[in-house]
Amino acid sequence: MTLQAQVIELGNDLWLQTLQEIRHDFYHWPEYVYLESQRTDTIPEAILITEAEKKFFVPYLLRKCDDILSEEVKSADIFDVISPYGYPGILLNEAGAKTPGFADAALDRMKQEFRDRGVCSAFFRLHPILNESFTEVFQAGTFTANGETVSVDLKLPNLWTHTRKGHRSTINKCKRLGMVAKMVPFPDYLEEFVSIYEETMRRVNAATGYYTFNFEYFTQMNDLFGINLHLCIVEYENQVASVGLYTECCGIVQSTLGGTRDKFVHLSPGSLETDFARYWAQERGNEFLHLGGGVGGSTEDSLYNFKSGFSQLSHKFFTLRLIADEEKYHHLVNLRAKMLGVTASELLQSNFFPAYRSR
Repeated sequence: MTLQAQVIELGNDLWLQTLQEIRHDFYHWPEYVYLESQRTDTIPEAILITEAEKKFFVPYLLRKCDDILSEEVKSADIFDVISPYGYPGILLNEAGAKTPGFADAALDRMKQEFRDRGVCSAFFRLHPILNESFTEVFQAGTFTANGETVSVDLKLPNLWTHTRKGHRSTINKCKRLGMVAKMVPFPDYLEEFVSIYEETMRRVNAATGYYTFNFEYFTQMNDLFGINLHLCIVEYENQVASVGLYTECCGIVQSTLGGTRDKFVHLSPGSLETDFARYWAQERGNEFLHLGGGVGGSTEDSLYNFKSGFSQLSHKFFTLRLIADEEKYHHLVNLRAKMLGVTASELLQSNFFPAYRSR
């Protein structure tokens, strides 16, 4: 039996029908992919590949490659594909995951579909929890290791005993100072949240680039996600000291975006916020609170060190880097190299994918 490939647009009911059959996360929702397409000026789509009862599904953003080329060499017919921000990854239903060879065949079918549509490359971030078994399901060498992420196993009976000693001291200190953590309606604190988030991004020198999200983005996020979006705040001396935005889907709670007021950083109210969120998530019957990793998947930075203090459970974080059309890919690398005044091999050796976007 041959594999059938179908590109699914946002309004197609098949997108949600497919998600109803496979465990997924909020990153796979059409609403989320739409939100990301608005932020990144890309086209939101998903692809479904089937063979009998076996299914392979992945959402993505389609973008033109014009933005990296000079006016005189623009190639309107060349596209590439990226994951939305976060950890969307590939979804396989049980039949697909358990049938030897199906996953690899589906991946080849996707590459063929992309090539036919003028897509030269695709970059996907895998889901550290949902895609954990993929190194056994797919052919060896399919994925690139990019570090680790941390999650709290909410099935454990006593989360406190799995908390680093220094974190316990900080959490207790926050409570002694009179800090209070609680879940609140996101719309009621939207402006405060954005203010604290932006202050935090400036402080950590991430005010420009990939991690910038504005007031309009968060307003849309609230409108689209509704009851699946949860805001945890920590109040101190009648002020909001820190904020954390969480999503909830299929037993997985994701810690997404947040921050701390500059003047309260030395008190670490974020420790109390994360502590409160894990017990809240556990009481609601969830299986994991995924905290994510360090910057760029690093396990060496302070962000990863902070997260790992709440749990000893870590997951490998993988990416999938596909060249769907070798000729078009190297054409873009050569054009970009010429524009930048460097050699094509310099771009190819950068370890950034796709290489033509490395600078």
